[in-house]
Amino acid sequence: MQMRLVLLFFLLLLPLLGLAGRLFWLQLVQGDVLARQARSRQRPSANSLSIRRPIVDRQGEVLAWDEMRVRIWAHPVYFQFPGDRDGQKRSAAEVSQRLAPVLNLPVAELEQRLSGQAGSIRLMEHLSVKKGELVKALGISGLDVEVYPQRRYPQGELFANVVGFLNLERQPQAGLESSLNDQLRQGERNPWLLRSGHGAVLPVNLSMGDIRQDTVQLQLSLDTRLQRAAHAALSVAMEQWKAARGAVMVMDVHNGELLALASQPGYDPSRFWQASPRHFREWSVEDLYEPGSTFKPINLVIALEEGLIDENSTVNDTGSVVVESWTLHNNQDKIHGVITMPQVLQVSSNVGMVEIMLQLSRQRYWQRLHNLGIQQAPDTDLPGATAGQLKSPQIFRSNPIHAATASFGQGIAVTPLKLLQLHAALANGGWLVRPHVVQGLRNVDTTVTTTRPPQRKRIFQEASTATVRNWMDVATTLSQVPVAGIPPYPAAGKTGTSQKARQGSYEPEVVTTSFVAHLPTDHPRFVVLALVDEPRGEETYGATVALPVAYHVIESMAALDNLLPVHDAAG
Repeated sequence: MQMRLVLLFFLLLLPLLGLAGRLFWLQLVQGDVLARQARSRQRPSANSLSIRRPIVDRQGEVLAWDEMRVRIWAHPVYFQFPGDRDGQKRSAAEVSQRLAPVLNLPVAELEQRLSGQAGSIRLMEHLSVKKGELVKALGISGLDVEVYPQRRYPQGELFANVVGFLNLERQPQAGLESSLNDQLRQGERNPWLLRSGHGAVLPVNLSMGDIRQDTVQLQLSLDTRLQRAAHAALSVAMEQWKAARGAVMVMDVHNGELLALASQPGYDPSRFWQASPRHFREWSVEDLYEPGSTFKPINLVIALEEGLIDENSTVNDTGSVVVESWTLHNNQDKIHGVITMPQVLQVSSNVGMVEIMLQLSRQRYWQRLHNLGIQQAPDTDLPGATAGQLKSPQIFRSNPIHAATASFGQGIAVTPLKLLQLHAALANGGWLVRPHVVQGLRNVDTTVTTTRPPQRKRIFQEASTATVRNWMDVATTLSQVPVAGIPPYPAAGKTGTSQKARQGSYEPEVVTTSFVAHLPTDHPRFVVLALVDEPRGEETYGATVALPVAYHVIESMAALDNLLPVHDAAG
């Protein structure tokens, strides 16, 4: 009998020992690990609720910001009204009678959504903070108010390719939102948001004002007024010419600030899921093209500095020139005869450029092109900047055809941003400046600069750039290209119509049209570049397609405060 009692005692003791051992294991051995797991499950959205700094333009116009919104969670098993006794549970119908007027929902619809729910449900979201305060004021137990930020892009597609967007999980996907993510997140504050095992919000240590942003904004050099004008002018041209894509860029030639960077096709960052992912990139920064005749002024600076030409030089344009086994022609096989350097630019003489540049040794010519930084990605804060393409020195020296085609902007490839940078150097006296869109971080009282000080590298001599700018000015005046309804503001410009190579050969009907302008002509402050890619129709040239776009933008610049001096068209 005594043995039975001892055996029974040990049998009863074994579960207690097992329970004690289990508690020891969970609390002392695995306690820290389980606590971390609990916290991670209770706070899965802490990062997604972080506030991001706004992005504004140079005038303080908001381009991107976080708007506080409210999400309502319902837990029907805990429904109680203020003053109810412990354990007293309210029905879905009773809660709906009080909640429906606040949410502007029919009582019957709300009751149907709440009835028969055993767990927690996400009742409504995208509500205003004021609406959340009204729900909270009801004091109904079992209703939780979750405050969260939602990224807004009030300018729509106007800045989409530059600013980028956040996805539905608030992860940066493109543009400055991605490349400057650390600066935009700096100073963020995550609320201690707890969730139940069902994912419902537990309002512990959380109030309506818990999610706050600092007062710092990321300020860009872009000007919304000018961006809108560029976008509108480009849209008209894209529609008129049924073009594949286009871009307009305006840059301060002295400090590299971009005042406008509009490109199409675009997308609405607030509805990014409706757009093709290929539209999320800024093609004018990432894609290469052969610049064509807009590169001729750059070559003329090189020719001047190498002593191939001077201010009084002329060239005999016979309409064609033979290079090895190749015969190169002017556009439409035109013959221009003996012409001056401004006329070379005016009529865009390919033959004249070949005759000039083939006087230079191919090794020296390649070295001068290499010194322009064509094979390096432009130093910029715009994400995705791409290096250009220049044939290797061995290939370039192997046959004069490579130097001949480079003389009129073919056989080399750059991004539109790089061409803009090179023309800025031509406009400012020979300095290669850093193109950028970020001015810095600013708050109410001061601006904290985050961009590097402007770095400059001399690539041309000031005297040679002044001479070529004068030639461009004369060429633009001689061209007398009319733009309907727009009195031409004085600008030294150059058109370009470059054929596109596909499968190893050029297609004459597939072109990129462009126009670049320096203004004002006497002391340039800005460079404007307009490109319209693959326009369709007859007479698709830089002068007919891209130039009107640029002149509409220049007209808008003249109307904006302190950008350009007043010009009397009659004078």
